[in-house]
Amino acid sequence: MSQDLVFDLGGVVFRWQPLVLLQELFPERVRSEAEAREWASQIFQTFAPEADWALFDMGQIEPEPLAKRIAQRTGLAEDDVRHLIANIPPHLQPIPGTVDLMHALKAQGHRLYYLSNMPAGYADHLVRVNPFFSLFDDGIFSAHVQQIKPLPGIFATAQTRWPLRGQPMFIDDVQHNIDAAERHGWQGIRFETPQQVRADLVGRGVDL
Repeated sequence: MSQDLVFDLGGVVFRWQPLVLLQELFPERVRSEAEAREWASQIFQTFAPEADWALFDMGQIEPEPLAKRIAQRTGLAEDDVRHLIANIPPHLQPIPGTVDLMHALKAQGHRLYYLSNMPAGYADHLVRVNPFFSLFDDGIFSAHVQQIKPLPGIFATAQTRWPLRGQPMFIDDVQHNIDAAERHGWQGIRFETPQQVRADLVGRGVDL
């Protein structure tokens, strides 16, 4: 029997390692994982729905005013923040095991969707350079609907837009997003590795 599956993108379909990225971009100033963690906490504010970056994810602020806002709040140089914002898209490289899993699921007749917190510019880049987006029946980027996980509105929007059957399986690497999906009546799978998700799906009776 075919199943509806909803994928998060960053950290599930695409590599998302902000601590690694910060050390790569600023090797002279971010010299350890601890320093990277401190920078990340200041810049991203744990991606809380009220954070500056969440406004970016929701399409409510453009990169330049975002850089100014973060620089003013943190004391970091505007040029450094601009450099980070500009270099996130090339960092978001596909995770081969997840892409293979999506191909396998599609070949078995399952329907695939994505639900992603993603600024519009990044979203456009990812769709343009990754042909496997054709595997998805549909998807929602937060910037296009001005809603964001884990708030309930984006799940309701997905439920309204997509012809979901029963309890779709939602795959995300962030626990509070999983919790929000489960409150909405979906089944949550916390992503750790593609192999772990594949085994979890098989364990739940999904044909692969």
